[in-house]
Amino acid sequence: MSSPDAGAARSGPSPLPRAARGFQGRRAGLVTRLVAASIDALVTFLILAGAYAGWAALLFMIDPRGFRMPSGSLFASALLGLVVLVVYLTLSWWSSGRSYGCLVMGLRVVDGGGASPAFVRALLRAMLCGLFPIGLLWVGINRRNRSVQDIILGTSVIYDWQTGEPRVG
Repeated sequence: MSSPDAGAARSGPSPLPRAARGFQGRRAGLVTRLVAASIDALVTFLILAGAYAGWAALLFMIDPRGFRMPSGSLFASALLGLVVLVVYLTLSWWSSGRSYGCLVMGLRVVDGGGASPAFVRALLRAMLCGLFPIGLLWVGINRRNRSVQDIILGTSVIYDWQTGEPRVG
């Protein structure tokens, strides 16, 4: 008689904690996804802050005597933030199905077949998440834990702590 852990015992210890095994492949809930989204917002802010600091340093090196801190409009800053967020999320989800927030929280964005979304789907999802972030709250109402963005684009966010191809639960 073999147990579910018998295969793991033969190939070495499982990197997946025993308590998490029951959740592997299941759709993620609202709190986990909100934490991941908050981490991604922080990453976006840090990218923007680094770009601003780099731009200020370049302007200082060009003209140290006439240097003034760069300023911009709130609209331009918000638009740049949206562009950075969309590029960051698109490339993350398209390449591995994971943004940094997803990686930290053990999540992966998958299409209906369980693979990372294709580039266009990842781009559209990132745009919808950036323009309509409140759509994430639908996860708390939907019985299948899907956001408005997931429903429109046929994606899911699942728990996936392992590096192999995910399966939608």
